Amino acid sequence: MTATAALGPRLVVAGTHSGVGKTTVATGLLAALRRAGHRPAGAKVGPDFIDPGYHALACGRPPRNLDAWLCGADVIPALAGRAAAGAGVLVVEGVMGLFDGSADGTPSSTADVARMLDAPVVLVVDAGAMSASVAALVHGFASYDPSVRLGGVVLNRVGSAAHEVQLREALAPLRLPVLGALRHDDRLEWRDRHLGLVPVAERPAVVGEALDRLAVAVAEQVDLDAVRRLADRAPRLPVGDPPLPDPASGPPVRVAVAAGAAFTFTYTDTLDALRAAGAEVVPFDPLREEALPEAVDGLIAGGGFPEVYAAELAANGPLLDDVRRRVAAGLPTWAECGGLLWLCRTLDGKPMASVVPADGVMTGRLTLGYREATATAGSAIGPAGTVLRGHEFHYSTVEPAGDALVFRSRFGERADGFAGPTLLATYLHHHPGGDPSAVARFVDTCRRERAGSGGRDDGG
Repeated sequence: MTATAALGPRLVVAGTHSGVGKTTVATGLLAALRRAGHRPAGAKVGPDFIDPGYHALACGRPPRNLDAWLCGADVIPALAGRAAAGAGVLVVEGVMGLFDGSADGTPSSTADVARMLDAPVVLVVDAGAMSASVAALVHGFASYDPSVRLGGVVLNRVGSAAHEVQLREALAPLRLPVLGALRHDDRLEWRDRHLGLVPVAERPAVVGEALDRLAVAVAEQVDLDAVRRLADRAPRLPVGDPPLPDPASGPPVRVAVAAGAAFTFTYTDTLDALRAAGAEVVPFDPLREEALPEAVDGLIAGGGFPEVYAAELAANGPLLDDVRRRVAAGLPTWAECGGLLWLCRTLDGKPMASVVPADGVMTGRLTLGYREATATAGSAIGPAGTVLRGHEFHYSTVEPAGDALVFRSRFGERADGFAGPTLLATYLHHHPGGDPSAVARFVDTCRRERAGSGGRDDGG
């Protein structure tokens, strides 16, 4: 890629472990910096969909991900540049603990991304049950890998003013700035669910109120000027434009994209790639609308929480009938995880779209991890042999599992998904930030099917 811009002020918010409160701190920093006039942008290390939704609400910009395993290390600076375009400072939230990454050892951890971005790290420490021991913990993180520039510490869940004094005194010999100390406050806790935080789209008013309280707390208890000075010390980093499909040579197409409370897991980079390939993105809410949008040439149903809304989705019989009819007639369709469940015959016994000959069932077992997938048959995104990188994150199973793809990871392989000339339905979440060719091929399929049918089916 040719360098076209420079990545400016930036920092990475990392945790000592997952659940330490780094999402609270990163989101609070974004909200407080925005209220202070600093024009922040946010991004998330790893494949997560939910945390970036909180970032987007806090900073007023689209959610972004920086996943080195999915996209490749070489494109991370460019993706960060796109996330930060027009902003005054980029705040990147880490994944799990600072040094935790993929099981196969591919560079993917928060520390890896901090090195790729040459960015200072703010370490979030859960200090709720510590006093002097906090120094040993922070010293270990600061000295473990000298190539990671630890720029300061934010203490989280601090019990009292006296507790804060003890913590600061313990850390003083390390000469590592304590940028803030957030007091324990139940009002700042985010409500959890089986896949993590509740998406913003489900409870926007409640989340907005919590975000306002968080912004005030961070402004009062974190030194925002010191945070901004730390971000400003990051050297300017030349970055290129991330890859996008070549501009379309054929007529534009319209692609319906499932949205609303039940389908919140669609990457902003996927929407960018669709538009670059010549598609108009047409969002629709499967909970509310009784037919697919008019004059669409394709359908994308990403992930989310259809299981939470299974009764409402099942009750929307007119839409399910329309989807079943249109997909059977050849409407190019790409469904991922929650979208796969929606296209099944049933989900926990409730009727769904019956596009694929399978039934979805919620379980108590988490399936999680990065996957390299190879297509065993042609589909809406390419011929047999097409290779995709993606990830799984679900508490459901589909029976039968399908055999459109072969998933491979460090710990084995298995078959997954359903395919046809104009269909792919799979548990795999794909991020096109490093390679948008699958999105380009999907749009080409939409364009080809539109031309072959002599025009659009308006759903009548």
